[in-house]
Amino acid sequence: MKKLVVVGNGMAGVACVEHILKHKPDFDITIFGDETHVNYNRIMLSLVLAGEKSADEIVLNDIDWYRSHSIRARLGVKVARIDRAARLVIDEEGEAAPYDRLILATGSSAFIPPIPGVDKKNVHVFRTLDDTRHLTAKARKGLKVAVIGGGLLGLEAARGLQVRGCDVTVVHLGSSLMDKQLDATGGEYLKRRLEDLGIRVMLPKQTAALTGNGKVEGLRFASGDQIDAELVVIATGIRPNAELARDAGLHVNRGIVVNDFLETSDPAIFAVGECTEHRGQTFGLVAPLFDQARVLAAKITEQPGPAFAAPAPAAKLKIMGVDIYSAGVIDESEPETEVVRYEDPGLGAYKKLLLRNNRLIGMILVGDIEDEHIYMDWMRSAADLSGMRRQLLFPPRGVDTGLSIAEMPDSETICGCNGVRKGDIIQAIHRHGVTTLHQLKERTRASTSCGTCAGTCEKLLRAVAPDFQEETATTLCSCVPFSYERLREIVRGQKLKSVEEVLAVYGNRKGCEVCKPALSYMLDMLWCGEHDEDRSARFINDRVHANIQKDGTFSVVPRMRGGVTTPDELRRIADVAEKYNVPMVKVTGSQRLDLLGVKKSDLPAVWRDLGMASGQAYTKGVRMVKTCVGSEFCRFGTQDSTSAGIELERRLENLFTPHKFKMGVVGCPRNCAEATVKDLGLIGQDGSWQVVVGGAAGKSVRKADLLITVETTEQALEAGELFFQYYRENGNYLERSYDFVERLGIEKIRKETVYAPDEVKRGLLERLARSKALSHDAWLEGAQPFTPTQFVQIQPMQTIEEPQLV
Repeated sequence: MKKLVVVGNGMAGVACVEHILKHKPDFDITIFGDETHVNYNRIMLSLVLAGEKSADEIVLNDIDWYRSHSIRARLGVKVARIDRAARLVIDEEGEAAPYDRLILATGSSAFIPPIPGVDKKNVHVFRTLDDTRHLTAKARKGLKVAVIGGGLLGLEAARGLQVRGCDVTVVHLGSSLMDKQLDATGGEYLKRRLEDLGIRVMLPKQTAALTGNGKVEGLRFASGDQIDAELVVIATGIRPNAELARDAGLHVNRGIVVNDFLETSDPAIFAVGECTEHRGQTFGLVAPLFDQARVLAAKITEQPGPAFAAPAPAAKLKIMGVDIYSAGVIDESEPETEVVRYEDPGLGAYKKLLLRNNRLIGMILVGDIEDEHIYMDWMRSAADLSGMRRQLLFPPRGVDTGLSIAEMPDSETICGCNGVRKGDIIQAIHRHGVTTLHQLKERTRASTSCGTCAGTCEKLLRAVAPDFQEETATTLCSCVPFSYERLREIVRGQKLKSVEEVLAVYGNRKGCEVCKPALSYMLDMLWCGEHDEDRSARFINDRVHANIQKDGTFSVVPRMRGGVTTPDELRRIADVAEKYNVPMVKVTGSQRLDLLGVKKSDLPAVWRDLGMASGQAYTKGVRMVKTCVGSEFCRFGTQDSTSAGIELERRLENLFTPHKFKMGVVGCPRNCAEATVKDLGLIGQDGSWQVVVGGAAGKSVRKADLLITVETTEQALEAGELFFQYYRENGNYLERSYDFVERLGIEKIRKETVYAPDEVKRGLLERLARSKALSHDAWLEGAQPFTPTQFVQIQPMQTIEEPQLV
């Protein structure tokens, strides 16, 4: 049996071993790894840093995998040298491992620029799991962090630390972020996104020194100014780990030089991954490294296979929630290059296509990357686009929903993070009966890292799998390991009426801040208010019926149905604002008035003096109905939108929903109250109403779907009630109505609400009526608090010094 030694236990080296085992599993294999960990997904380190994944969750091959394939895993053991004449690998402990074939997969290391002070304490890089653990251990709320480097790795580190509460500044030498993948405009879109998330960006800034006595205290720039920093992360690029190969006398430039079959200058030694240099090119993204692994596995097992050809530089990324696709030439200053652009700052979308002789040679897509496969097909085939010039920015899409999948060759990489090709997915579907995205993830690892390819994976499943199943079930949380649908069945069938009961029987008996509010809402909805309310399971806003602000005070928004008020109500609001020294009274976008800065202890008295109902501006429930003046005053109004809006609000106020629920009613299609971007909207027309659902105007904008068109106001109100109750009963907790509509599909919703049999409609309306009958104005608790301390201002604990003995 031939002896195969692999130096490097990272993604590229182990991927190559996996392919070797598929071809010819009769090698005696030894793998050396500098780190003490089994093979893990380095791409997901940012999720570990952010606390969204544990170290165990990013493991690719656990120790049982090594054992099951009789692989000797020398973890935490560094190779010191290679004796090519004797064909031995000698580790730092002096032990020798003989080889017939040797694969160098030594990866790369963080490049640390020669800046004075980089050796100070609390200066880190971000490349390994151990690096991640060091950063996690030091991260804390308010910690001042500087990340030097505005590339992919630096931005991932910045986001992870910011999620943990750190005050993060990104410092970048270039004039725009991610300048290897984006131009200045694309970089500006990304910069705005970072700043929206609370991350400071400084560019172009050259760091001259890291300041501090022993441990880092700040950064001083070449311009002379400086910033404070208690922790510094350096993410200024990588360098191939080629010293071992260089010391062994192999041909090395920047990386270990390999040919098209990953052979080095020694026919018994091969190299794969970030340590390699192929035709003058080194590699920093993972997708081409998986191609290398396939080519090398075929070569080393003497199987027929293609040569490695480095693809055009391409990166499909998700940074800070922004989808980015960059490929080919991005520098428009190259000779004979034409540029076609489109940008919409409101949507956060930017496209830049670069052409030469009517052929696509490069692209940058930010925000909207749906057409990337079309563009890549044009670029790979060098298609003549002379006749497509008017359609370049928005390529036509046929009614054939599977066309984009059919156009892809089997060799096309679907999941760049894990090197999964279209052919791999089709094979998994046919050989293993894969029918769901979850099964596909388990079988192939596709879509388990950044998740950008999930949509394409689902399209492939839909096109190929005979019994494709759309996944809708979502586990509530680890405390209660059941889907929302299953939990509803359990609670309803076993008549469980308290959060404690559900957790005791089906959970971990404790619950958490995720599942307890969700269960509280579920019980309220299923039992129409006839359940044992556990107020501690609710968020602070729902316990005191006001919206907590960052300084610990509260916001009070009285209900103004349909945005209509009276002089008397306005006088009372003004009197209350003066009496209780309210710092700010603000007109909201929902046609109401907000009293900001009210003390917790003053809430009951404020409500009493206002003499108005709660506007529920603090809860996951009915917020308001925004209206235009309609036919009563407006020259263009065709319906009485004001009266309809007030009645709609009366029918649904004081009820809880999976997430906040906003409505709008307009008297004509001019849509002055933005009904088309509300959770529920009524649009008046001449002689009819349109009822629309699932609109959004927050972080994302979505035009509401038409539910039905009806003739009378009462019919419109009833259609709205049907959707409202259907959403209450079938939406997952914290799922906005627009996500709910997209998940279920408007056709299904119509079928089960406005087009449902009469008995189904009656059931929805009766359950809504029961819930409404048991609902009440939450501000009435001001006179009779739910608990004695409900509105007591809790003072922070003060440290009491112990008396000193003299």
